[in-house]
Amino acid sequence: MNMAPMATELSHPSLAPASPQGERARWMAQLSQADPDHLEAAWRQLAAPPAHSWLRPVETGLVMLRGRAGGTGQPFNLGEMTVTRAAVMLEPPHNRVGFGYVTGRARRHAELAALFDALLQDEALRQGMLAGLLSELAETDQKRRRRRAADVAATRVDFTTMVRGDD
Repeated sequence: MNMAPMATELSHPSLAPASPQGERARWMAQLSQADPDHLEAAWRQLAAPPAHSWLRPVETGLVMLRGRAGGTGQPFNLGEMTVTRAAVMLEPPHNRVGFGYVTGRARRHAELAALFDALLQDEALRQGMLAGLLSELAETDQKRRRRRAADVAATRVDFTTMVRGDD
């Protein structure tokens, strides 16, 4: 399978949703990291799920992760990661194409991410019935970031408080 590399910048907090592409990148990152059960529940709550056809059925493959020593050094291949992807097209009147990329082998998660990506491209749906989903995803993302920051902070060592014996 020939899968395009994933951009890790999509979930970076500095990605401002000032442009439509930035806003879409943000919700795609949130969909890919969301709890699949939460997305499934949101899908079931839709009054009338839209008719759709799969442009790219769900498939699982590997992507190469690249790194840089110190963040600025020469790039190197870090290893491979399993990714599952899907592409869907909503039937008229929506006519939107959605993509879903998730880590691991979560087939249904990739399907739901693609379906919600397509739905969220419709401004009326995004501001209406899907606004709650977006705010819940954003809140969950912030909680995850705070929890991770707290875990990292707990292991921090402050070398500036150490005293040399020369004084």
